[in-house]
Amino acid sequence: MTLGTISAQILDYANRADPYPLYAELRKTPVRREDDGRYLVSTYYEVRSLANDPRLTQDPHNRHPGYARPAQPEEDTGLPPSFIFTDPPLHDRLRNAANRPFGPPHSPRFLHELSGDLERVAADLLDALEGKDQVDIVDDFSYPLPVTAICKVLGVPREDEPRFHSLADAVASSVDPQHGGDGQEKAQQARIELGAYLSDLIEAKRRRPGPGLLSALAPETGPGGSMTPADLVATALLLLVAGHETTVNLITNATLTLLRHPDVLERFRNEPDLTVPLIEEVLRYEPPVQFVPFVNVLADIDVAGTTIPKGSPVWLVIAAANRDPKRFEDPDRFDPDRNDNQHLGFYTGIHYCFGAPLARIEARLALPELFRRMKNPRLLADPPPYRANAVLRGPRHLPVAIDGLAA
Repeated sequence: MTLGTISAQILDYANRADPYPLYAELRKTPVRREDDGRYLVSTYYEVRSLANDPRLTQDPHNRHPGYARPAQPEEDTGLPPSFIFTDPPLHDRLRNAANRPFGPPHSPRFLHELSGDLERVAADLLDALEGKDQVDIVDDFSYPLPVTAICKVLGVPREDEPRFHSLADAVASSVDPQHGGDGQEKAQQARIELGAYLSDLIEAKRRRPGPGLLSALAPETGPGGSMTPADLVATALLLLVAGHETTVNLITNATLTLLRHPDVLERFRNEPDLTVPLIEEVLRYEPPVQFVPFVNVLADIDVAGTTIPKGSPVWLVIAAANRDPKRFEDPDRFDPDRNDNQHLGFYTGIHYCFGAPLARIEARLALPELFRRMKNPRLLADPPPYRANAVLRGPRHLPVAIDGLAA
């Protein structure tokens, strides 16, 4: 795959720790055509407009036939695309069906009632760090908490996590545009194996229902239902993987950002009301999803003086848009007091992050408790080692020294 200069640098791991100078350069040309015919859209109003434009599609069947790139992450696995890779009306039917047991208006208390369980999980994870003078925020806290949360949401046994950990990682890696070859084959095989696991689990839930979305949705599959059995497996796989991957990055990026801004951290520890705006500012400043690469246009679209031709592949660069100085004052400054913070950290339009309410709850519970308990936390590596994935950007490890834990 031949890449233009900016997109090649965005994908280059050497720039993973700080891609923001690249995004600033990219914004100088709000709609940039790359050498292979891909268009990069990087400014706030243009990204928001296109994400809400029905002439854009994430359906793999509408991909430009001449665009040489790895297969969509959900192809050739025997399962239908999950709803994020469909367009209305199919998208709306599948997403609405998944939402009924998940949140308002049908299940307004579902997520609220998880809060107590998640508080206990966070406390237990931190208790396990007693006696340590060094912790890895990712392995010790920001990974296990969201995994436990999504298992509770779906009704997946938490003890099965070792079975699906590496499979979920392989599936998540497939959203990276440079992921191909053996990696793509591994991702497809992982999706097949995860699909088989979830299919068996859903059948067990159908026979003996329990708490969680899978039990609630299993009876609605089949003739006349909102989903086919295969649709439910694809939806469950999407929620299992995406339901923790982005939240791991959110919590980790927030921790790293606070440790880099000790003045804000001091306020955060003493001002409970700062929690919500601080999380929103992290979503703007260090979004867990950097760009959306699986987009094509169904018709010619004029954007910022450029015509994107029908069939063209498009990247919507969320992280660049979130630091657009035409929308956010002093955008490279981390400022939890920022007013009118309508960021794109969870995207926008019909593909707005399904799990955003859960991710916000997890971050709101996790971060204050983490920084209440850790005594004198200090970064041991800055920048820390990052994941290879350019789309789901976050530290792979975040080593922190501490002087023990508060009770």
